[in-house]
Amino acid sequence: MPSKPSSPTAFDRRRRLREPETPPPKELEAFLEMLAAERNAALNTRMAYARDLRDFQAFLSRRQTNLPAADADSIRAYLARLDGAGAAPRTAARRLSALRQFYRFLAAEGWRKDDPTLAIDAPKLGRPLPKVLSEEEVTRLIEAAAALPGAEGARLVTMAELLYATGLRVSELVSLPLASVTRDQRTLLVRGKGGKERIVPLSEPALDALKTYLERRREFLQGPPERPVASPWLFPSRGKSGHLTRVRVSQLLKDLAARAGIDPARVSPHVLRHAFASHLLGHGADLRSLQKLLGHADISTTQIYTHVAGERRQALVRDHHPLSKSRKGG
Repeated sequence: MPSKPSSPTAFDRRRRLREPETPPPKELEAFLEMLAAERNAALNTRMAYARDLRDFQAFLSRRQTNLPAADADSIRAYLARLDGAGAAPRTAARRLSALRQFYRFLAAEGWRKDDPTLAIDAPKLGRPLPKVLSEEEVTRLIEAAAALPGAEGARLVTMAELLYATGLRVSELVSLPLASVTRDQRTLLVRGKGGKERIVPLSEPALDALKTYLERRREFLQGPPERPVASPWLFPSRGKSGHLTRVRVSQLLKDLAARAGIDPARVSPHVLRHAFASHLLGHGADLRSLQKLLGHADISTTQIYTHVAGERRQALVRDHHPLSKSRKGG
């Protein structure tokens, strides 16, 4: 299931220049309405589904058939066309995922007696492992933030501590309401994807950082210092959204990485989320607990961190075991 729309590739742009758009069938419109009403899917998610399904619809129009009536052979031919046109395996897998959701919906609603995607195998993907910082690097990052003076430094320490202590997505971090924290509160109530709520515990360093930041927060509010305009956000901003943006947080972390002597290309809010997960797993956390903390709907998404932990253990043996070939010079 596509979690977010990908930017149009060169392959997509070339295709759109050649293929006229066909009006969407009522079944597609009903499917998109269901995503909004029943699954509370974000607009970007619905747009991703619509774009992928309309691409398949354009392909079917040349085969004298339509989206609701497509069979398994048409889907196989479409996937073969994507491959022949140079589409990446991940693009094909995302399109097939959209088709699976759509035809499952048609079958459930009684608009089809079968689901043609059941006979289709997903493209084989080599799943890339997430980038992860070491515990020592995370410490350097936070110490570099703590060395910055004033309200800016207090805010940056708090954001870094929260990302690393809770595994929040950056979108969840910037949209935290002020009401979600109090000076004595040891947990955060987080509203994640699809409006689902979860409770995450706060570490002592994160709590201390929050207390310090809350004393300086008014310096980021609009209006004169003596009469600041109230804001409902934990991290207010003078920008249009009223709170810090995801892009701005990413920029701040990259600047911080440079100060800490870490390659900025290796640091982002999502990398801190990955560090949170892999370090917890490395210290004995179980997958089910980690799944809840991260807000993953499917545990298979969480299982990627077992591969990260496995690679780290292999590197530990390779680099430090007395019988390791690498320590003997090959």
